[in-house]
Amino acid sequence: MTRSISSTSISYPNAKTLAPRRIWCTLIFTSTLLACAFGQSTETFPPPGQPAKSGTPGQFELIGSSLVSAQQIFLGTEDKVFFVDKVENNPAQINGHPAWASEWATGPNTQRPMDGLTNAFCAGGNVLGNGTWLNIGGNQAVTYGGDPAESQHGGGAYDDPDGRRSIRLLTPCDDGNCDWTLARDLTTNRWYPTVETLEDGHIIILGGCNDGGYVNDARQTNPTYEFFPSRGKPITSPILVNTLPANLYPLTWLLPSGRLLVQSNWATVLLDYKKNMEYALPDIPDAVRTYPASAGTIMLPLTPANNWTATILFCGGSNLQPEQWVANWNIPEFKASTSCVSISPDVSKRYVKDDPLPEGRSMANLIFLPTGQVLCINGARTGTAGYGNQSFAIGQSYADNPVFTPTIYDPNAPAGQRWNRDGLGSSNVPRLYHSSAVLLPDGSVFVSGSNPNSDVNVGKGIKYPTEYRTERFYPLYYNERRPQPVGLLKQIGYGGESFNVHLSADDLFGDVGNVKNATVALVRTGFSTHAMNMGQRYLQLESTYTGYPNGSAILHVSQLPPNPAIFAPGPAMLHVVVKGVPSVGVMVMLGNGKLGEQEIRAIGDLPESAILAEGDEGVSESQSGNGAMGRGGWAGLVWVVLVGVLSLLGSW
Repeated sequence: MTRSISSTSISYPNAKTLAPRRIWCTLIFTSTLLACAFGQSTETFPPPGQPAKSGTPGQFELIGSSLVSAQQIFLGTEDKVFFVDKVENNPAQINGHPAWASEWATGPNTQRPMDGLTNAFCAGGNVLGNGTWLNIGGNQAVTYGGDPAESQHGGGAYDDPDGRRSIRLLTPCDDGNCDWTLARDLTTNRWYPTVETLEDGHIIILGGCNDGGYVNDARQTNPTYEFFPSRGKPITSPILVNTLPANLYPLTWLLPSGRLLVQSNWATVLLDYKKNMEYALPDIPDAVRTYPASAGTIMLPLTPANNWTATILFCGGSNLQPEQWVANWNIPEFKASTSCVSISPDVSKRYVKDDPLPEGRSMANLIFLPTGQVLCINGARTGTAGYGNQSFAIGQSYADNPVFTPTIYDPNAPAGQRWNRDGLGSSNVPRLYHSSAVLLPDGSVFVSGSNPNSDVNVGKGIKYPTEYRTERFYPLYYNERRPQPVGLLKQIGYGGESFNVHLSADDLFGDVGNVKNATVALVRTGFSTHAMNMGQRYLQLESTYTGYPNGSAILHVSQLPPNPAIFAPGPAMLHVVVKGVPSVGVMVMLGNGKLGEQEIRAIGDLPESAILAEGDEGVSESQSGNGAMGRGGWAGLVWVVLVGVLSLLGSW
């Protein structure tokens, strides 16, 4: 039987007078209906508001000085950025020794030192499927100048136990009562390891070395991978065996196929970690991208239009052969590469040339904006990562000629037009080795760090000091009125029933037609260190829309595709983007919030998209679902109830 809703018998919600709080209360009612119907969590957030602070679009703002230098940072809650530094003589103290970890509350702009427990110098990091962050590996205990300490068990000037086998855990909080803890040690030393979250929310840990240095060598390399929680002894990786000396921080991404793309020095493989098999792909063209060449790298947006196909972009780096990775020549004068290449390894073995960078860069951070565009920030035109006391070093830096002006990559732009810096200003802070960046919920980018020095090195005449100055970069959309969507779920599953997101006429900038290109996006901002954001990922959820004569609209939104390898479980930011302007992000949990196999559900149906006009007969069966109490039918029924309740609210 055909079910229809007459536009003359139901009052549409008045988008300009209906308070968001009333809508939220209504959604609690409809959420209860859904929970009863599906047995699936449908708890929603209150509507996100406007950014708490203003900024100048396209410009940087200096917001303060960090307590420790930002060698490693990550966004742990909507308000908190957590810092992890190498052990050094930072002015901030904790428990009687210099701090090498801290927390920055971005709302009140306050900080607190934290105890990093062991030396986290050049550690790796990522987030587990339950929301706990890991910081893995590091360096031996050190004293002044970064020299080895007499004791590897603490005490001495910095009281920093050896961190090379450490697994540090932090479950972020907003009340100041969370601290780093230690899990059982790794079985081997890992300095410069890569950490990637898997589809069951566990972690794979790849590579590293024993003692560090500019590059790796056969004496100290650790060409293996292992897991957390542990699955036994480390497993030897042929690509890591064969790609010395530039095999530290191997560039690694979980793919929708469940395999891992691993890129190290010039080589590339697909790793089937379940079978412990590697399958060779062609060498990467033009330049080395791994540390210390340190190209900018990112997995491009996973969208319904590309069927959530993973494409990885590599930009910059250094065109050096293995025998050239020695510190006996003028490294800071060597020009960084402009080359950008990409690969979609689940569908093609070939690397493809992309638009080159406007200038060569080593140590560039590629950071997702909520729009799906990619901000390229930080780095140097010449040289590489690393530092030392050689005569050719700039102070101690192996890089020179910082790039102060960001540029933005648009993956949807035509070839030849993907990079653009129109309207973007410059920073005054050189961001070279050991600088980091991460997206904040309000759509600004938090930028800090730079420390090409063996220990804290500040003062007059130091060209590239230990950097504590911290900035926000404000993208061009920043001061626009933000959408305030109603109905954003707090937990999103792999498959399951669709959910509805209400947008007012104001959210649509006075034109209901803007709903046609509105998107709902998930962003995992990642663990930022050494020009990487480990775990960073962007996914657009599939959606359709219904627009109404009063200018409001509903986005009908699918949950995640029923494949956790597309976007691993754990926390992520959820944004709604209208006319290129993102809502303030809310932090959601993807999956069940637990480690282990995730629940997979059939994906719910979506009604067809429609813009209704005054006098329309209403929403037809094809627009609201299948007319039965199936997946799409339940979503349609709930919308019927929602419209009715909103109509009653409008008469209050």
